[in-house]
Amino acid sequence: MKVVLGSDPSRVYRPDVDPELAKSKDSFRNYTAGPLLDRVFTTYKLMHTHQTVDFVNRKHIQFGGFSYKKMTVMEAVNLLDDLVDESDPDVDFPNSFHAFQTAEGIRKAHPDKDWFHLVGLLHDLGKILALWGEPQWAVVGDTFPVGCRPQASVVFCDSTFQDNPDLQDPGYSTELGMYQPYCGLENVLMSWGHDEYLYQMMKFNKFSLPAEAFYMIRFHSFYPWHTGGDYLQLCSQQDLDMLPWVQEFNKFDLYTKSPELPDVDSLWPYYQGLIDKYCPGILSW
Repeated sequence: MKVVLGSDPSRVYRPDVDPELAKSKDSFRNYTAGPLLDRVFTTYKLMHTHQTVDFVNRKHIQFGGFSYKKMTVMEAVNLLDDLVDESDPDVDFPNSFHAFQTAEGIRKAHPDKDWFHLVGLLHDLGKILALWGEPQWAVVGDTFPVGCRPQASVVFCDSTFQDNPDLQDPGYSTELGMYQPYCGLENVLMSWGHDEYLYQMMKFNKFSLPAEAFYMIRFHSFYPWHTGGDYLQLCSQQDLDMLPWVQEFNKFDLYTKSPELPDVDSLWPYYQGLIDKYCPGILSW
């Protein structure tokens, strides 16, 4: 059965990797005009109303035992094909192709970093949350820290947080909120979605990937940080050192509509080898 993810606002108005295929930079991530604006606004309104400290903590309890399914990484990649993204109804190839396209783009640019290739394949696997009944505002979209006042570069920051109860709490509504200055992002509670779920799942299953890979997975949708330049008051030196790696990954985390689909059958052995190296066997999801 196909599960409709709905409009994925994390992918609206983003350019292709190839600048020749891209529109002018100003036309992407345009949240003031465009045919999908109403749907995207509604998604963020729901997200910014319901993503609270309490909600995120409850999701960590709900999913943190990783008892929903036992399967391999490749089985999870295949599950992506049961997800339909309503925001792009004209694309008639499986979602798993995007995972391979991303991975192959990274492989071409960074041939010596096999772990980076694997991150490209893995990065959207957390969207299987939608198969377990999670609403799309708790699966996709740009992420942000909960427990403190949203910063200026959060999408629709001025018009979508009015009904979030945390912002009526003086402990959560200042610039630092419940955090200490420069506490480090590992000590920050991020909004719940596919990034945070997969990051926690990778830690639970003890993936033997470098720290850069975990940063890329956890923060690839944290646009207010890696692109907006906000939330630096929460960052440690390690976070700042890792930021260029997240930004490098983000170049490839794009919904390219390339007519050249990867030959998945020919690529499987290479990526299966990486899975066997860094995250083998049947895993807990």
